[in-house]
Amino acid sequence: MEASGTLRARLYRQLDPRAWRHRGLSPINLVLAWLIVFAAVVGVLQTEPELENRYGAAFVGTELILALIFLAEYLARFWTIAEEPGDTPAWRCRLRFVLSPWSILDLIVIVVSLLPFIVGNASILRMARLARIVRLAKLGRMSDAMTHLTRAVRVCKDELILVIALAGAVLIAAATALYWIEGDIQPDKFGSVPRSMWWAVVTMTTIGYGDVFPITPGGKVAAGALAIVGVGLIALPAGIMAGALSQVIRTGDSVDEKAP
Repeated sequence: MEASGTLRARLYRQLDPRAWRHRGLSPINLVLAWLIVFAAVVGVLQTEPELENRYGAAFVGTELILALIFLAEYLARFWTIAEEPGDTPAWRCRLRFVLSPWSILDLIVIVVSLLPFIVGNASILRMARLARIVRLAKLGRMSDAMTHLTRAVRVCKDELILVIALAGAVLIAAATALYWIEGDIQPDKFGSVPRSMWWAVVTMTTIGYGDVFPITPGGKVAAGALAIVGVGLIALPAGIMAGALSQVIRTGDSVDEKAP
């Protein structure tokens, strides 16, 4: 019926960020975004035993209401996706929607959130709380900034792959050097290249937990060199991404490849 089609089209424009022609989120998506954050906060708080013991009934009621709201959202998106521009049949649009990664994530979260009301199992309860935190990933599809970030990664993917490969080579070289220098002195920490790899990672990222460290002069020189190299390697992806993100924001949707 025409009225139903009109309602479906209006709801589609509210639910699909690509169809919303105004700045920011549509009113419905804005409410959903806040509900996602609220659900994640509730899931985090519910892991505290004292709060769970005191407000258990409130948590259960809130969890059920949120699960039903997100189930209604999923069904609404399934119904309205037929309004997607183009000549694609409605059944094909809906099939593509169901098989999309975002929709699969939504469905998993919804099912896991409703399972505790069907099966009283402690592990399922923990999964339900985790699912509400994972739901934060849904905010990405509602954000233009996330779209820009995804395009920026595509623009500079070759440079990022090169930096990652270089970092991996440096980690292996550093772990091998410490295995050779201190393997006999600290066999529990540097007795093999895999054991030395943990030290190499925390040193290169400048975290330096202090649980593993060299004690010989040669080992300390190698550690210092790795720390200096690590600062540069960790900074490189940030600079590359900043340049690519600036390019994407400046040129908008027309960016499909690296600028010359």
